[in-house]
Amino acid sequence: MNKIDVQQQIINKYKFLKKSPKVLWIFSILWLILISWIAFLWNLGAIGLVDKTEPMFVEASRQMYLTGDWITPYWNGETRFDKPPLSYWLISLSFKLFGVNEWAARFPSALFAIALVVLSFYTLLSFGSLNLNSPKSSTGEKTQSNPDKLWFSASLGAAIVALNPFWVAWGRTGVSDMFLSSNIGLALLSFFIGYAQPKNDSNKPLGLSVKNWWYVGYWVFMALGVLAKGPVAIVLPGITVIAFLLFVGRFVEVVKETPWLLGIGSFIAIAVPWFILVTLEHGQEYINTFFGLHNVQRFTSVVSRHPGAWYYYFPVVLVGLIPWSIFLPLAIARLRFWKRKLWVSSPRSNHLGLFALVWFVVIFVFFSSSVTKLAGYVLPLMPAAAIMVALFWSEQMAKKEENLSGIWIILFWLSSLANIGILGGLAIASFISPKLIGYDPMMPQFTELLEESGLPIRSGIIWSFSTLGVLTLLFWKHHRRWIWAANLLGFMAFLSWIVLPIAPIVDSQRQLPLRQLSTLVKQEQKPGEKLVFIGFMRPTVVYYAQQTVDSITETDIYSGRAIEYFKEQANSPKSLSTILIMAKPKYFEKLALKPSDYQVIGEGVAYQLIRIQTQNIVEKEPLIKSSH
Repeated sequence: MNKIDVQQQIINKYKFLKKSPKVLWIFSILWLILISWIAFLWNLGAIGLVDKTEPMFVEASRQMYLTGDWITPYWNGETRFDKPPLSYWLISLSFKLFGVNEWAARFPSALFAIALVVLSFYTLLSFGSLNLNSPKSSTGEKTQSNPDKLWFSASLGAAIVALNPFWVAWGRTGVSDMFLSSNIGLALLSFFIGYAQPKNDSNKPLGLSVKNWWYVGYWVFMALGVLAKGPVAIVLPGITVIAFLLFVGRFVEVVKETPWLLGIGSFIAIAVPWFILVTLEHGQEYINTFFGLHNVQRFTSVVSRHPGAWYYYFPVVLVGLIPWSIFLPLAIARLRFWKRKLWVSSPRSNHLGLFALVWFVVIFVFFSSSVTKLAGYVLPLMPAAAIMVALFWSEQMAKKEENLSGIWIILFWLSSLANIGILGGLAIASFISPKLIGYDPMMPQFTELLEESGLPIRSGIIWSFSTLGVLTLLFWKHHRRWIWAANLLGFMAFLSWIVLPIAPIVDSQRQLPLRQLSTLVKQEQKPGEKLVFIGFMRPTVVYYAQQTVDSITETDIYSGRAIEYFKEQANSPKSLSTILIMAKPKYFEKLALKPSDYQVIGEGVAYQLIRIQTQNIVEKEPLIKSSH
């Protein structure tokens, strides 16, 4: 079969698909279900809650579910004003529907992650064309997008949004990060869809044009984002939209067409009532904790020992979007953002790539400017990066390679070689990973279990085939545009056959022993007997022991505050003479305790659960002081 016959077969298939749009829709729906299942739903509750943040959110949600207090979040017997209530509300509702378990705790995060994937698909299907690089559109004339190109952009873009390490990780975790990030993404995509809708659309569901409904959606999702994590959910989308509109010269135009009253009214109705109610109930305590510590101070000073240099997020984005991040610089360059006149004169429907770039840059610069830095802070920019990469590969699939200029071919080759280097490095690291992993007292058998599982070999094979695939396609003329397929298949295989199976192994070593001790507390604890955790507090204990846990740090032992605590317990007529302590054995030594001084109730890999007469610890005070 010659080349002409092959090309004709491909053309015939495209003609069939154009005549059968139902086939495309069925395929797309199945594709969205597949990638969402792999990324977020498969084995969602297979492992326990992961210290330290997830158990805090889930336990606060469990308390809300048990008490029915939907205004004030509580954790470990104290108010928890770190974050607004959306996370607690959604997880509590999930508990009501599915029972109190890990799957139910994570399902709302997975649902919001999937929602962003679906809306990204719809946006790319509607406007996923980068026509600015076409000579026909250089004058600003509106060009018709190839329907096949749009379907490809949408399918690949949805896959990149779903199947990147960051979106998968936070989409499977019961914390507020995914609620914030997905709502920021949903708000910005809603704005863009409204922005790109034709002005003369006569369709007016419920008396409001489709364009204006999408604009209202922008405000609704920002409101939900504010309820998820605070003012940052309106600051980031607001800066993004303003910067974008000023760049394309349509600020006044969009201001005039926006339904401000309905949009702002929707925002106020959704976001404001809870803040009023919680402030009325807790006053200055809430204002100082939430607005002062967890918003202003996080941006202006280092909070919770999380500093970072100005370049902190460059490697974070590289790893968080791997393997697609390799082509991100080239995808950004292909937008030719420096040609402002071209963007200003082009139709709105062609602006998705530029909008994604502004979205990406605003969030990257904003959090790089913050003094407190955490990897999860840049999670909201991942969909923007995915959209730009999808547009780039869509353009490559639609163009003939010989039409590319020299500089772009060089940059493409450099990016592809870097892609090969990264994938090859992952393959080598996978094969030798048991030797690279150092001894961890929290997971003493992990290396042995990892080798027995065969996962390092399997992972090495997957990345080796991906490397070989990219290498073959790069040197196979007229097929370089298919390099994306080797990356996509490689990461899907890695996630399905390596990441998901390895998670229970890590969990069995690091988290399971502590969960078992915490569950044992409920069985062995006497009525009224206190549970004390010594060392770095593990919120897992609070959730699985299902009770308030008193915490004593190593500093408390040195400063004498620990002895004062035990004296109070010994002298309190309401306290039992015994107390349960969970800690690493080294802390018993720091309290000058001998094995004969206490009863061991249970032992984990790193922790012990003991029962001791409180007076026995108080009597050790002279020994504790002399040892320190």
